[in-house]
Amino acid sequence: MENSLFKKVKKAIDYWYIPLLVGLLFVGIGIWSFMTPLAAYLTLAFLFSVSFLGSGIFEIIFALSNRKKIDNWGWTLASGIIGLVVGILLVINPLISITLLPLYVGFVILFRSIMAIVIAFNLKSYAVSDWGNLLILGILGTIFSFVLLWNPVFAGLSLVYWTAFAFIALGIFYIYFSFKLKRIHDMH
Repeated sequence: MENSLFKKVKKAIDYWYIPLLVGLLFVGIGIWSFMTPLAAYLTLAFLFSVSFLGSGIFEIIFALSNRKKIDNWGWTLASGIIGLVVGILLVINPLISITLLPLYVGFVILFRSIMAIVIAFNLKSYAVSDWGNLLILGILGTIFSFVLLWNPVFAGLSLVYWTAFAFIALGIFYIYFSFKLKRIHDMH
């Protein structure tokens, strides 16, 4: 039976470290958010813009590099394109980003969290024993994204903390996922 995440088990996953870089970027942003809660909202918006640009570019590279090895690679490509577009929008329109940042972040984190849940179930079908940990991280990201989307005014007031939680949860997911890809890479 062919797995929906990996087309060929015998071929190694190339560029397994790209999700690691995305994860480290997200964890770094989350930690920075906790450590500097009083930093200017504009600075936060700018850093998020850069993080979306960077993660979007890395995910596009990862998707295109593995398009022949990973089923449903288009979802990763779509996630990268969305991240890149959101980053560009935030950089070009700083006043809009101040107002809409909670919604931007909420929708992007929701999309990435749903992707994390799908990836966890794909890993389960590949017999990865601790796929449930990835599922939990995807669910946590989904919960945090709903908090951001449900009440943008509240989210705007507490955006630093909620976003930090969400970015750290998703960052840990991407780091964990990259090590699973590396394990598969090293086995084949």
